[in-house]
Amino acid sequence: MRIALATCSALPDLDPDDMPLADALRARGAEVDVCVWDDPTVLWGHYELVVVRSTWDYSQRRGEFVAWAERVARVTRLSNPFPVIRWNSDKHYLAELDAAGVAVVPTQWLEPDRHLSGRALHTRFPAGGDFVIKPAVSAGSRDTGRYTAIDAGSRGLAIQHAKRLLGEERTVMVQRYLSSVDTHGERAHIFISGEYSHSVRKGALLDGPDVAVNGIYRPERIAPLEADQAEVEAARHVVRTARRLLTEAADGVPVESDPFLYSRVDLVQDDEGAPVLLELEMVEPSLFFQHSEGALDRFADAVIARADGKIAR
Repeated sequence: MRIALATCSALPDLDPDDMPLADALRARGAEVDVCVWDDPTVLWGHYELVVVRSTWDYSQRRGEFVAWAERVARVTRLSNPFPVIRWNSDKHYLAELDAAGVAVVPTQWLEPDRHLSGRALHTRFPAGGDFVIKPAVSAGSRDTGRYTAIDAGSRGLAIQHAKRLLGEERTVMVQRYLSSVDTHGERAHIFISGEYSHSVRKGALLDGPDVAVNGIYRPERIAPLEADQAEVEAARHVVRTARRLLTEAADGVPVESDPFLYSRVDLVQDDEGAPVLLELEMVEPSLFFQHSEGALDRFADAVIARADGKIAR
């Protein structure tokens, strides 16, 4: 069987966390190529399966990336499948999950077609505490900043940040910065073929206004985590709800007969200590194999099962 692992030109050999995956698949009998997603010379139909991995530059040209995924899905199997990539690559999916009953970090959506003035932006920011501004299409915390509501200088920088994104025709998300991120941390729960695999704790990443990112993502501080059952169940509910929404959008036809090959649910705690969704990552998330014994093998087995046709399209 022939498998392609899709990456970006900035990471032609994959992200370091994903590098062992190619050898793990070869050890299981597969021919494996690491391919840059926008390389026009790649013959995607040559492969039984294309697995999206380190395509972390997609947020800078989402339309091109989604069109690529659609083309690949026409000639071979793509995981996660095209409908998932199209839906999950724009964070408006959070509004759909919120409407479906998932507890989501409160978000104010600012659309570019509203042509909001600086004063109008000011009225849409929280009155107290810290808050975050980021675009609805982003990856690696690019174009994301943290601001303080009661500090006039910080609030002014937030207005400039939002106006810049809106001027680029990008939807702006305004979210409360939950203090639990600094204490309890952000928890990422990874599912492989629909089964819970492992969790990690991510240290606080944002400590000020938006700054230029050196590279394609901000480095993260990651530690293994023994997640409690309540958090795992909350994460599982998010994944199940996403699958239901995608199935309903396809007129009742499941996006594929088996659960998503991979999904990562990033949760934080609200002011009462309950888990709330920060992001659901199903396009190209880091899966943190090195932080859980056996995670790489579980993922490699799941990839082989799809490439081998044991999981039907």
